Amino acid sequence: MLIKAFVVVVLIGILASLGSGLFYLMRDQGSGERTVRALTVRIGLSFALFLLLMLGYALGIITPHSAMPPQ
Repeated sequence: MLIKAFVVVVLIGILASLGSGLFYLMRDQGSGERTVRALTVRIGLSFALFLLLMLGYALGIITPHSAMPPQ
């Protein structure tokens, strides 16, 4: 359950960074460095989340489940 909460928090952070990048893009008309910084944070969070999910799967913390039960 803790891993699910962490994934949700990171996803919210990714969306917040994406939103701030859009805000700075509109406000600075694409000439500011804040847009690049916000999108760099988004890429870093996305990459970290991907690595966390792969590590969790490799260590057995996260297990896949099928939609249909085995017969």
